[in-house]
Amino acid sequence: MAYTYEYPRPTVTVDAIVFWLQPNDLQVLLIKRKKDPFGGCWGFPGGFMDMNEPPEVAVTRELEEETGLKLHHTVQIGAFGAVNRDPRHRTVSIAYLSVLKDDPGAVEGADDAAEARWFSLHDVPLRLAFDHKEILTQAKVFADMYFRTAVPGSDEAFGLSQSDIDQLINHVA
Repeated sequence: MAYTYEYPRPTVTVDAIVFWLQPNDLQVLLIKRKKDPFGGCWGFPGGFMDMNEPPEVAVTRELEEETGLKLHHTVQIGAFGAVNRDPRHRTVSIAYLSVLKDDPGAVEGADDAAEARWFSLHDVPLRLAFDHKEILTQAKVFADMYFRTAVPGSDEAFGLSQSDIDQLINHVA
């Protein structure tokens, strides 16, 4: 179906913030961008939402395309729409959080990602693509509030035990 509008419209993207809880660390998954804008810069896996897919499907699709990682549960943490967040055009991104406890296996950069890698939350590169530094800050605030009321062991809590939740909160607070 063709779409024509009298007025310009923003595009919608999705970003996946994936935390991996380890015994003494909390890691975050980043990709190194292949192309401009921000070619060679680290950022979150993500990309453009297709016209006929909901954002929660788009984020899992983009994550798998760029890293090989398959997720089944994410939580929306917010929308980011600063006017100049993408130098190409007007873009609004919907960000999603997921937390893993078990070893997710190898991740590998593919599609728009030259590389995929886990970083300690305390050792993230200083410069991230787009507004991803702001999104990471928001993800940490969200996780702190979200997990304080999560029921241990539930799907909502990504299956984390109370001690896992306490550890996660200590890393993001």
